[in-house]
Formats: sequence, C-alpha cells, structure tokens
Amino acid sequence: MRVQNFSDQQLVSAFLSGDSLSIERLIIRHKDKVFGFIMSKVKDVDLANDIFQEVFIKVINKLREGCYNEEGKFISWVMRISHNMVIDHFRREARVKMIRPNDEYDIFNTLGEEAECTEDDMVRSQVFNDLKQLIRYLSDEQREVLEMRYYAGMTFKEISEECDISINTALGRMRYALMNLRRLQEKHQINLAI
Repeated sequence: MRVQNFSDQQLVSAFLSGDSLSIERLIIRHKDKVFGFIMSKVKDVDLANDIFQEVFIKVINKLREGCYNEEGKFISWVMRISHNMVIDHFRREARVKMIRPNDEYDIFNTLGEEAECTEDDMVRSQVFNDLKQLIRYLSDEQREVLEMRYYAGMTFKEISEECDISINTALGRMRYALMNLRRLQEKHQINLAI
C-alpha cells in the first residue's frame, strides 16, 4: 500500500512506533485546513504560522504522552487543539496591557479593570463548565457534531464528510443537540447567560 493511501490512524500508529516521517505526512495532509482555520480567526499570517507550529508541537507531545484517543477522528482532535490554542492566544493578548510612556498611569484604574475582567472570566468559566457538563448528556452522535461545529469550526459539509453522513443528518443532529441542551438547561436549572 502506498503511503498516500494510509489512513490518519495508520500514520499515527507508525509515528508512535518510531517512524518520524509519519507525523510530517499527517501535517502536510491537514496543514491547509488547520492553517485556514487559524488564519480565519487571527487574521495575521505571521501569527497564524506561529500558532500553527505550536499546534503541531502540542499534537506531537500529546501523541507521545498517549493522550490521543483512537476512537476519535484525528483531524477533529487537531482542530479542537487549534481552537483551544487560538482562544489561549486571545486570552493572553487580552491580559497584556500596553502602557505608553506619555500616558498618565494610575495603578488603581488598572486594578479596577483587572477585578472586573477577573469576575467576567470567572462567570464565563463557570458557564463553559456548566455547558461542558450538559454536553456530556447528549448522545455520541449529537455531541460529535456539536463539538465539530462549535469547537473545531467545521462546516456542515466538512462534518458530513468526516462522519460519513449526509449534510441533512448532520444538520438534524445539531438541531436535536441544541433542543436537548435547552431541555437539560431547564431541567438542571442552569443559567448559561454570560
């Protein structure tokens, strides 16, 4: 069998068995999709390249640590990592305050801003944790489509190809996932407003 015909899983297994070229093949196979996703979020080529490199360094480290679940789809897993790395970038950027030498600097203004920001972060973090808990109650099919759509930023066409289902099935699963999340939210009396 030619290397081009190897599945992602076969390449992952080969990499874990010591074939370092396999990871290069995986990166080349998925670079356009991953880079395109990152670029669509950060809108800066140099920054997108930096995050792209960080993503695949993390992928390699996670593979070596045995953190990849073979049941999942490799590209979905990489897209989730990409999504998280983009979010991490924006969080870091939001924390960095630029102070110009000519501006008057008042430590009490900065402390007030940080307190509000910290409180907002805590609320947002709680909402995301609550949402994660609710998502666990969804069926595997609904959860997979929801995660691909919102966490990996995939289109319904990409989801249908990745899951080998029709676009209408992907749309239906998403619709039921959202309906079930609303029901679960009411049942557990959880407020998901940020």
